[in-house]
Amino acid sequence: MHENRTTYPKRKSQMYQQLLELPKKYKVVSIIQMRKVRSTQILPLRKTLKGQVEFVCVKDKVAAKALETLDIPGIKDIISDLKGQIMFIFTDMSPFKLNVLLAKNKIMMAARGGDIASIDIVVPAKNTGIAPGPMLTEFKEAGIPTKIDQGTIWIAKDSTPVKKGEAINEKLASILGKLDIKPVEAGISLYSALEDGLRYAETEMVIDVDKVRDQFAQAHQEAVSLSIEAAYVTAENISQILAKASGYARSLSVESGFMTDETKEQILQKADAQAKGVAGQAKDYTPA
Repeated sequence: MHENRTTYPKRKSQMYQQLLELPKKYKVVSIIQMRKVRSTQILPLRKTLKGQVEFVCVKDKVAAKALETLDIPGIKDIISDLKGQIMFIFTDMSPFKLNVLLAKNKIMMAARGGDIASIDIVVPAKNTGIAPGPMLTEFKEAGIPTKIDQGTIWIAKDSTPVKKGEAINEKLASILGKLDIKPVEAGISLYSALEDGLRYAETEMVIDVDKVRDQFAQAHQEAVSLSIEAAYVTAENISQILAKASGYARSLSVESGFMTDETKEQILQKADAQAKGVAGQAKDYTPA
């Protein structure tokens, strides 16, 4: 937006006004870089997160001009993150929780040339409905066996032209699009976020949920083990503490020869073994 302008396009004026109001309404301001995102990914998220977040797509210069005027702690720190076409997400949930929700809402998308396959791409045997012609050569180059039947191209048998993790070339991407095969898993992650004056970078908001869950489980088990060792009684460990104490008491009873209904057999067996041992030593004893 040029400094000498006095009027601006209606759409830009609306975006500018939104960016003046929404950061005051919500606790968290998050940014997504749209160069990494396709528009078809946004619509399902709008539906899934409706009522929890607001999405605003805006040009970087419009955003920067709006944020510069706001008196919100840390808001000017994220101006350097406004590069190219961006999308703001305004919400009251923490950026970490938001990033986890975004990661869970992945979708399968059509491939473009150069995309990496998220799964083994299986092209099933079927009638493609495509008329014979140049497409036959493309199928052949992609390693997909075909035949002509009833005036259309049929895929002769199931094939896997690309495996998970491999690149998809443009010709194969075109074929997969015609066959409505979507082999690319696409998700969205936050590029930057501001909460309570603190700016979080992209890498700081990535949480491995399974790893954190395992760490909590390990910490819980270690806490239980420590409480048992220290005989600190809780509802969770009382059975184990009593079982451990019972075991110690039984061992002490046997070691000291203090008979009880539970230990008398062990004590007598121990005494018998000791007596036999002494008898054996006496039998082998030869006076000097």
